[in-house]
Formats: sequence, C-alpha cells, structure tokens
Amino acid sequence: MKRFISYLFIVFCVALAAVCVPRASVTARAEGARYAVAAERNVWFYSDESEGSGLFVLPYTYYVKVISEGELFCAVEYLYDSQPYKKLRGYCKKSALTFVDFVPVRPYLLREVTVSYTLPNDYGALGNGNFGTVERTFVYYGHRYEQDRLYFYVARDGVFDYIPAEAELDYELNVDYLPPPEENKPEASGGLGAVQVAVICAVCAAAVAIAVLVMRGKRPSAESHEVSDF
Repeated sequence: MKRFISYLFIVFCVALAAVCVPRASVTARAEGARYAVAAERNVWFYSDESEGSGLFVLPYTYYVKVISEGELFCAVEYLYDSQPYKKLRGYCKKSALTFVDFVPVRPYLLREVTVSYTLPNDYGALGNGNFGTVERTFVYYGHRYEQDRLYFYVARDGVFDYIPAEAELDYELNVDYLPPPEENKPEASGGLGAVQVAVICAVCAAAVAIAVLVMRGKRPSAESHEVSDF
C-alpha cells in the first residue's frame, strides 16, 4: 500500500510540473546580434548622425541590425550582401527604434521594383521605335516625400539613388515583435491559470478515487482471523 501511495504521489508531482512550468519560447534568441524594429511608420534611416541626413523611411514593421548604440543614434545595417541585394550601413534614432531580444525570421523587406522608361520619339530618318521603352529593375530600400512628391530609395549594381513613384508599396507586415494576446498571457499575480487548476484538480480527484478503490478491495489477511482459546 505504501508503495502504491508513493507511486500516486510521483504521478501527481509530474502532472503538477507539466502544467506549472511555462512553455519555452519558439523564437530563436539573439546571440551576438541585436535587432530593432520600425514599429512606427516614420522611422528614418540616416547616412550619418544628424537629422539632416535622412535617406529614407524604413519599411514599417521591418528591422535593422544594430551594430552599436550611441546616446542619440544607433549605427545599423539594413539588408545583406546577396545578389541582387546589397547591405546598407547608416544610422537610426535610438528613440525611434523598438529593440527586440530575438532574431527575426524576416528582418528585411526583400522587394524589387521595375520601372519603365520611355525614350523620346525623335528617331529621325532611321528607327521604328521598337526599343523606345526600357525597363529597369531596382532593389527597394524605403521611401520618402520631397515637396509632396513620392520617391523610392533604390539600388542597382551597387549604385544607390532615388526614383519617382506613384504610390507607396503594399507588403506583408511583421507581427513577431507584438506582445501575445491578453488571453494567452500568464496571470499578473503569477498564479496558475484556469486550465492548470482544472488539470491539478482532475489529477487529485483521480488519485483519491483510485486510493478508495484499492482500500475497498483489500481483504483482511488470515492472521487477523485467529480464534483465541479461553
């Protein structure tokens, strides 16, 4: 009987540990690299540590890799060197960034834009205009407005520049930096959640029921029925 009770106690402890220990995070933790997200829609990427050197607005919800942190600015990297993409180093305001403690699965917006250029229609005596339109594809980094005109900051073959644009790009947003929904958060008091309490109660009830059944099914031994001679 003692052995059986000990077994029930071990089962109870295992079940309690299973419901009380929080799940490990499924997001990889940063090791030697730190990232920060553009959690606002107006986070600028600068060429140096001054507000007058703004190059473009980072894609909303995408990240920069933080190289070093200063008092007002952080040295950062955006994108990486892998054709057709090229890493761009610069600065962001520290107060504009939202730092995270994990390595994002999709840190950069990998996007290319294609632009068509129409050449003048003046071919003179020769030419039929078969090559009057030329298409060029660029890697997109971000956008900016200048005198109410929209421009994309792009690169091609290692050369960076602006091209005019008609509308801002549509793209999928990151959500991995957002806190979990309220219903999935642990209770502020640090106590057990409703599901955990229910599991513990079920384990306790099962243990008690089994113990009662064992006690009822146990028969007295022969030694307990010895008849005394008077």
